[in-house]
Amino acid sequence: MNEIVHGLGAAAVYGLVGLLLLLLGYLLIDVLTPGKLGRLIWAEGNRNAALLLSSALLGVGGIVYTAIRTTYDDFGKGLVSTLCFGVLGLLLMALAFWLLDVLTPGRLGAILVSKEPHPAVWVSASCNLAAAAIVAASIA
Repeated sequence: MNEIVHGLGAAAVYGLVGLLLLLLGYLLIDVLTPGKLGRLIWAEGNRNAALLLSSALLGVGGIVYTAIRTTYDDFGKGLVSTLCFGVLGLLLMALAFWLLDVLTPGRLGAILVSKEPHPAVWVSASCNLAAAAIVAASIA
């Protein structure tokens, strides 16, 4: 019974760290794109913004999952690992966004939240997932 209580406590703490990282991912996308992300997605139904945010959240989730699975034996190490690798993933996603913005015509943020579907959102979403996969794969 003690193991179950300990496991529930660890899951709750990991869950809070994961939610914090998801919130940071949301805020990162909100900063990188013009307008308010919540309004764009939930009020205006902007599919481009929803896909961009979804890819970042899935990427962060993959990093958090991998960090927890690979360091579960040591709770403290796992918690620090989860937080550090999660933040690194977010930074790499932001860097990928910036590089795409530099390498492509126009302002990427404005393109990605336009009302009309745009193929650039798929490229940016793929960069988010690729950056997250690279970070997840590097966790040992």
